Amino acid sequence: MSDRTTTVLLCGVGGQGTILAAHLLASVALGSGLDAKVSEIHGMAQRGGAVTTVVRFGPEVRSMVCDEGQADYVVSFELIEALRNLPFLAPEGTMVASDEVIEPTSVACGRAPLPPRMRQTLEGHGALLVPADALAREAGNPKASNVALLGALSASLGFPAEAWERAVEASVPPKTVDVNLRALAAGRGFALTAQGR
Repeated sequence: MSDRTTTVLLCGVGGQGTILAAHLLASVALGSGLDAKVSEIHGMAQRGGAVTTVVRFGPEVRSMVCDEGQADYVVSFELIEALRNLPFLAPEGTMVASDEVIEPTSVACGRAPLPPRMRQTLEGHGALLVPADALAREAGNPKASNVALLGALSASLGFPAEAWERAVEASVPPKTVDVNLRALAAGRGFALTAQGR
């Protein structure tokens, strides 16, 4: 890991496990001897509203501010939120996004269209689109898609796989440890393959 502070913005909608993923990331950083801080912004989380969480880690974290253009990583749990939070990505930053669309009420009711060419726009900004839901289902539980997406992020960070595994084992209910570890490994494997490693 570098000696500077790394900023990760995680975004999604209520019920997708965004906050658990943020706490897993912070646990990995803390377990690796770094300072880490988590700042959560809940929308109408229980009604499917936007949820944004910022995790910053490094030798010493002094601020939780993440202005536009400052996130080293944006991790999005669905495509509309990925587009909405794209301005926060730093010029040399990395976006990892679940290749899933959760239609907002305005779209589901026919009052508004989906944004056009979402996947193409994100890929044009270098985003890695991850089939997180499919990877989680293959691992044994579609609810583990948040951990699959975190596994994809892990391939870009300098923490060893064992650190992520320890964080998962300590943070999820005991009966779900195995499926979450499989989802974590599947996401990491997908990203490493996409990166040619």
